[in-house]
Amino acid sequence: MNDTSSSAAILQQQTARPVRLVWIVLPLFLFGLAAAWLFMGQPLRVFDRGAPPIEKLTFERRVLDESGIHLKVRAGGSEPMTIAQVQVDEAYWTFTQDPPGDLARVASAWIHIPYPWVLGEAHKVKVVTKTGTTFEHEIAVAVATPKPDLNQLRPQALVGAFVGILPVSIGLMFYPVLRRLGRDGINFVMALTVGLLVFLLVDTMKEGFEIAGRAAAAFQGHVMVALVALMSFLGLLAFGRRGGAPTGLALATYIALGIGLHNLGEGLSIGAAFATGAASLGTFLVLGFTLHNITEGVGIAAPILKTRPSLIVFVGLALLAGAPAILGMWLGSLALTPQWASLALAIGAGAILQVIVEVSAYVLRGQGGTAQALTPAIFGGLALGAALMYGTAILVKV
Repeated sequence: MNDTSSSAAILQQQTARPVRLVWIVLPLFLFGLAAAWLFMGQPLRVFDRGAPPIEKLTFERRVLDESGIHLKVRAGGSEPMTIAQVQVDEAYWTFTQDPPGDLARVASAWIHIPYPWVLGEAHKVKVVTKTGTTFEHEIAVAVATPKPDLNQLRPQALVGAFVGILPVSIGLMFYPVLRRLGRDGINFVMALTVGLLVFLLVDTMKEGFEIAGRAAAAFQGHVMVALVALMSFLGLLAFGRRGGAPTGLALATYIALGIGLHNLGEGLSIGAAFATGAASLGTFLVLGFTLHNITEGVGIAAPILKTRPSLIVFVGLALLAGAPAILGMWLGSLALTPQWASLALAIGAGAILQVIVEVSAYVLRGQGGTAQALTPAIFGGLALGAALMYGTAILVKV
């Protein structure tokens, strides 16, 4: 009886596999037939009233050098488009396109214009398509685009270290003082960490949405930022909790990672300012960034107050949180495209949200649950953390 039942079960399983495969292949096959009929049969031709195709053109990158103006553009719209003419400051100029020919949807090309731009002056470029549609790009302040050579990368790395690594290191130097705090003091510092991270989260998402708005519409920048931030948060949360909720050094490492990704975005903004000439990084502004980031080091130190990490651990945490500012400056100065910059910021926002959740959970476990969580020390830390970040951010907004 048992042998018969076992044989029947095996036979049923062997029969079920081909049936499941059929119900996977058949819907896909029918969809392929429908798509082929739509493209080959052209049933939508009856709706064609002779209206011109919808055209969109996004300016993604700009390079100014001794040979002229170079613009990277990306096409949108419903049909392939042809760039017919280019105007600079209301005058028609010869240009070359690389690659040449029509631009299909989402395709990109470089437009090279041998125009003698003037340092510090404003210029307006107008691209005219074959249908007569025009797209404008304004150069507010003409400045030569930095090239990837040591003469430019070294000073940028120095500024990146000054606004990233140095302030985080200074914040970590408060560790011996923070260790002497009692339970309420530690809760205060942990809550302060959450407060500053909440500010960083809002600031990073805002920056990501702004940059995404400059990307080609086909990339759906705002949706991409929200989805990538959510996936980044869930992925890091699952990875971080594979061995239980992170505490101590593990939690400090996640805080440093989240802050590092935010500083990457901060570096992108500073580097872009260098490349476009839209803002100058004076001494006051650099000092403002440094002061703004000192509190980040305090937040990283908070989870390891009950341990005694070695000096190399502190060095590693400082580099993890601060060094991405250098990378961001390099990428930003080389005119990173909007979709990639907003993608990096979205990943950073997800990492910061994951850290907020983990630090909050850590505080709640120490307080014995949600009911006892909102003590004066914790509320004060939250408020002060957000206020410090907001106040010092005033110094760096240009």
